[in-house]
Amino acid sequence: MPASPSTARAINDRLALRLLQREGPLTAGQLKQLTGLSRPTVADLVERLTASGLIEMVGESGEQRRGPNARLYGIVGDRAYLAALDVRLEGVSVLVSDLVGRVLAEASVPIDGGSGTGPAVEQAVALVERAAKEAGAEHLHTVCVGAPGLIAPATGELRDTTGLPAWHRRLVAALHERLPDTRIVVENETNLAALAEQRDGAAHDRDTFVLLWLGMGIGAAVVLDGALRRGASGGAGELGFLPVPGTRGLPSSTDCEGGFHSLAGAGAVLELARECGVLGAEGVEGGGAAEVVRRAVAGVGGGESGAGGGADGAPDRVSAPNTPSAARFLDALADRLALGVASVVALLDPGCVVLGGEVGQAGGDVLAVRVAERIVRMCPLPAEVRPSVLGGAAVLRGALLTAQDGAQGELFG
Repeated sequence: MPASPSTARAINDRLALRLLQREGPLTAGQLKQLTGLSRPTVADLVERLTASGLIEMVGESGEQRRGPNARLYGIVGDRAYLAALDVRLEGVSVLVSDLVGRVLAEASVPIDGGSGTGPAVEQAVALVERAAKEAGAEHLHTVCVGAPGLIAPATGELRDTTGLPAWHRRLVAALHERLPDTRIVVENETNLAALAEQRDGAAHDRDTFVLLWLGMGIGAAVVLDGALRRGASGGAGELGFLPVPGTRGLPSSTDCEGGFHSLAGAGAVLELARECGVLGAEGVEGGGAAEVVRRAVAGVGGGESGAGGGADGAPDRVSAPNTPSAARFLDALADRLALGVASVVALLDPGCVVLGGEVGQAGGDVLAVRVAERIVRMCPLPAEVRPSVLGGAAVLRGALLTAQDGAQGELFG
């Protein structure tokens, strides 16, 4: 049956809003070209969406042509405000944006879990409130929290997991209490990083890939046919528990020590660096595992080392490595990473694996190429290995994109 006039208008409005979400501000002429609708129909929908407060004129096109410039229309940013949180073992980072994703405020705070659950939660919630105030947001429409651990599929809540601080789980409840009219979304940090890498980073041209998170902990996010796959219990990608050769034991249901985490987690990377002579008592002050990897890459001529690190391992002194020790370290690290990557490739055949997190970004192409060479020898299935583009920032970016998509979907529905 043909659509009614009101249904057709709703479909056209939704199409125009999607284009404005994806492309940014557009002229009526550009909307006509992209939608295939007639000029009068586009004029009607622009008038309708403007009257409803969903879009507004944001400027004029810079096209060089005779006559007045065409008006540019964009989504009304202050229709809603959003917040994204990256919750880690040692602290919280937050950013606040408007509906179109313009970042208005950013802040972070270290949190000492030893101070108790209550004070830790209060620090995190107060950080969100201060950032919202700085951004001029009286009300937050949606808050997306990215945290390590398992998210219960039925409830969307962070599950009580051994090894993670109690304040993580309590934080979500506190946000519900302090922001009762705000939509709170919780997602695994690695899943959010994968969404960000797919939208803006290393996997922008892939609808099937796996992101291997390399940081304090180890995890993986699985994206198949464009959809994030969380698993029956929300635990798809818990690669840190994968039994692998080369460890001193086996993991348990409550502890990933003895699993892949024992070979590729930040602590294991630092220990390997010491064994290879890359990390020692002499040298400049450095960060954690990411800084060690970054300097090793520079040591083999793969790029310049830079300041930073610290979020993925305990501070230590990082020696500027010579080429033999740096190459030995990177080869040994690639040997370890290949065990996890090969398992993923053999099981899922994703065609592409992104080495994510701060360590994956620090390793760059130098580390990715080494891992790829080993996968060719270990597995019959082709798999491209790419370094992260966004690194640790991917979690906040993914949280913001998730909040933005959810809020726009509700407001434009």
